[in-house]
Amino acid sequence: MRPHLPTILAVLALAVMMAMPVSAQLQLPRLPDVGGVIGNATGMLEETLESADRLTAREARRLLRVRDQTLARLLRQNSDVIERDMRGDLARRGELLAIEPSATQVAQLEASGFRLLGTERIEGLDIAVVRLGIPTDQSLAEAQARAAEIVPELELSADHLHFAAGQTTATSAFPPLALSLATAQAAPITAPVGIIDGAPGKAVPVAAVKGFAEGAPFASDHGSAVASLLRAGGMQTIRVADVYGQDPAGGNALAISRALGWLSASGCKVVTISLVGPRNSLVERAVKATRARGIIVVAAVGNDGPAAPPAYPASYEGVLAIAGADRKGRALIEAGRALHLDYAAPGADV
Repeated sequence: MRPHLPTILAVLALAVMMAMPVSAQLQLPRLPDVGGVIGNATGMLEETLESADRLTAREARRLLRVRDQTLARLLRQNSDVIERDMRGDLARRGELLAIEPSATQVAQLEASGFRLLGTERIEGLDIAVVRLGIPTDQSLAEAQARAAEIVPELELSADHLHFAAGQTTATSAFPPLALSLATAQAAPITAPVGIIDGAPGKAVPVAAVKGFAEGAPFASDHGSAVASLLRAGGMQTIRVADVYGQDPAGGNALAISRALGWLSASGCKVVTISLVGPRNSLVERAVKATRARGIIVVAAVGNDGPAAPPAYPASYEGVLAIAGADRKGRALIEAGRALHLDYAAPGADV
């Protein structure tokens, strides 16, 4: 059943009212005032642009180094449960996800040393997923390549990790959609809204919390921030899917897909995802199935800077991609990028 359109518009109006269209590149900060025409104004402008380009490029490189260092540290500290796939992205160690496989395809993989770990249909989305353990003598990257040779027509994916799109300190970028809602001074809205993140603390009242990771639900600063900001924005019925818990490999593709299924089945009209990760075929399928049920999916582009790879799920077709802006309406230098960008909303200095 399609949700009532005015209900959806009431939820989205808060974000749209506070949002502003921006360039999809988000690579140049607002230029300083040159103070009138003095000498060669054209030359001054070109010099200012060149200076802005240098500053932006330097900061973009720094943010990218920080991102890479953070991911490398996470891998070193949790190498027993995390490894890199064939693209170099972080994923759950030793597992592949087969999407809608046939019995014959599964049998072919098992005959080549892959192990059947579990089979399920994702609740609410009707997507069949088979978890496969890779051969013990192969890395995840090697197993991906081998599986693609055995069953080239099968859609296979690593169980990629996704990371919080904002931090919860006073000076850093919060999830922009949540902040736009919080600052909209909206009347209470009862339409159910879903959050995919960590769990909120007990001080943040929500309608329901369900865990999709080891040790979940487990309160997190980021999940608490997102839920409390949505509450402040007038959201009365909030359902939270905790995809992190206490699992070092939390935020994985399977957890996010299960969370989308639960929130879809529980009647949410809008789902907000303040997480970023690489492109993943299972999450892409889950997002598409969620949208086919008339549910609006909103995602942040993250804070890894304009030099980082495009953020997902913000870059999937039909997802509302939101970037952060400061209170003067300027794009944040740390704003990530997506294959498309729909709005910039308050994300810092609020």
